[in-house]
Amino acid sequence: MAHKWSCSNCGYIVDADTPPEVCPSCKQNCAFVDAACYTPECGGPESGNVDPRIVQGNPDKIKQ
Repeated sequence: MAHKWSCSNCGYIVDADTPPEVCPSCKQNCAFVDAACYTPECGGPESGNVDPRIVQGNPDKIKQ
């Protein structure tokens, strides 16, 4: 299962095994944060959901 990575600069979400070096959205060399859900409140790790505490309610930035 691929992880969900959130760009530390623009918040863009990338669905990949490893985070990219350059963000596909802002084109910057950014740090990426693991944004996968690990708590029961958002469905747990098997759900494939993004943790809303990390993406702050911006699901339109998710790239699948």
